Amino acid sequence: MYRYNDFDQAFLDERNAQFRAQVARRIDGSLTEDEFRPLRLMNGLYLQLHAYMLRVAIPYGTLRSDQMRQLAMIADRWDKGYGHFTTRQNIQYNWPKLPDVPDILDALGEVQLHAIQTSGNTIRNVTADHFAGAAADEIADPRPVAELIRQWSTDHPEFQFLPRKFKFAVTGSPNDRAVVKAHDIGIRMVRNDRGEPGYEVLVGGGLGRTPMIGKVIRDFLPPADLLPYLEAIVSVYNTLGRRDNKYKARIKITVHENGIDTIREKVETRFAELKPLFSGVDQEMLARIEEHFAPPAFRNAPVEAYETARDRDPVFRAWADTNLAEHKSEGYAIVTVSLKKHGATPGDATSDQMRALAELAQRYGHDELRISHEQNVIFPHVHKSDLPALHEALRAADLATANVGLISDIIACPGMDYCALATARSIPVAQEIAERFDQLKLEHDVGPLKLKISGCINACGHHHVGHIGILGLDRAGVENYQITLGGDGTETAEIGSRTGPGFAYDEITDAIERIVRAYLDLREGPGETFLMAYRRLGADPFKAALYEDEKAKTHAA
Repeated sequence: MYRYNDFDQAFLDERNAQFRAQVARRIDGSLTEDEFRPLRLMNGLYLQLHAYMLRVAIPYGTLRSDQMRQLAMIADRWDKGYGHFTTRQNIQYNWPKLPDVPDILDALGEVQLHAIQTSGNTIRNVTADHFAGAAADEIADPRPVAELIRQWSTDHPEFQFLPRKFKFAVTGSPNDRAVVKAHDIGIRMVRNDRGEPGYEVLVGGGLGRTPMIGKVIRDFLPPADLLPYLEAIVSVYNTLGRRDNKYKARIKITVHENGIDTIREKVETRFAELKPLFSGVDQEMLARIEEHFAPPAFRNAPVEAYETARDRDPVFRAWADTNLAEHKSEGYAIVTVSLKKHGATPGDATSDQMRALAELAQRYGHDELRISHEQNVIFPHVHKSDLPALHEALRAADLATANVGLISDIIACPGMDYCALATARSIPVAQEIAERFDQLKLEHDVGPLKLKISGCINACGHHHVGHIGILGLDRAGVENYQITLGGDGTETAEIGSRTGPGFAYDEITDAIERIVRAYLDLREGPGETFLMAYRRLGADPFKAALYEDEKAKTHAA
């Protein structure tokens, strides 16, 4: 894991001191709120419905145990004893007081964390595959590249005031767990016909009010060309991107209005200008960064304890079936800890749970934790012999819910409970759906199904790429929930299709149940997932089931 050098720490300390002075001037009235707003946003501080919200970056989702403990301490000392993990591998504190924020930033700096560029029209927190460095299907660990992009983009003088916010995602695996096709720039590690490693670069993806799947701008980019090529893309966007209308300012609109061929031509021209300016220092930086990401010292030990627990303990077996993934090292597993206990707020973790996770990472997980864009926590390296003990410890911390990848493992934005932009509630809808399917005891029979909820058109809940997506809107002062089907955030990414009229708050859970029951009736056995069935059958049979009650009411009338 990357550790700051003296330059990194000095830079962060200076930025924090600068913001401390800005906060003091806001408090004494020297700065108006309009003057303070761009300054606070550069440091991840929002003004939400009820209070300030501080968004803390967790670069490419990677944490050490001391960092997780510090996040817990901050939650207790300056917030309300919990934090909210987001779809961009950040953590948000929803209740900080403005005079305390500089102290929070200093506390983050003590463990090499920060809130820089987690907001504003700049390059945001770089996200990556949450199984990076551990996945069995991985070509290479993408985190060194993500760290290189983080260092290059932080306070980049040309890119602090882009037309709109800008998001990167990086994956090192052919199976995309980072949703790279829904980002402004997505980077996939690939090999060419000669087996040489390189990158496929996508541009113009994004969700929000105009969802689009990214387009390939380079199908193979040599590793040495990555940083100048990325700078060329952002530079072209900074020149062409619209500033007259914030709803048309994202790079996806720039690509759509100009065409990918025109954008590619301009990028290649700019790349030819920039490449000679990169003297190889970036590759030297990358080599130094890669040294920080050497794999831990994996141990070779028997796994009989794991096999015995699977055979004898059905609760452990159910958890193992849903929450474990294949590791690249024999004898190890990747463990996903669900933050989606039925009825809980998706992505929330109490300070006690954070401390428990930190302790378990040290004891069983080589001192590594990951935050996923799906709002869960990952132990990337756990020896199988330790899994029964880890599971028992997670049960004691109320963190052993066996539902990863199932319908109750819901992505949800904060919605109207916190967000000033939201037009509908998300959290209560997620809670009710999760509780419904827990009561029905159906979700394990249903199998893999990704349900995502957004409380407004900005789509922070990624509903467009949910197998089932829910978008909450305001219709004449009443919450109305639209449903989309067939979305996909993987390497076969698609934007979901809207089914038709929306549903009231008290109708949406029943509507989701009708869709799921239709799937169970229509599938060709348990091996056919919801998405597979939808792609085979199309939307019509699901729409028929979804709107059957409305048709019956109309006929009766």
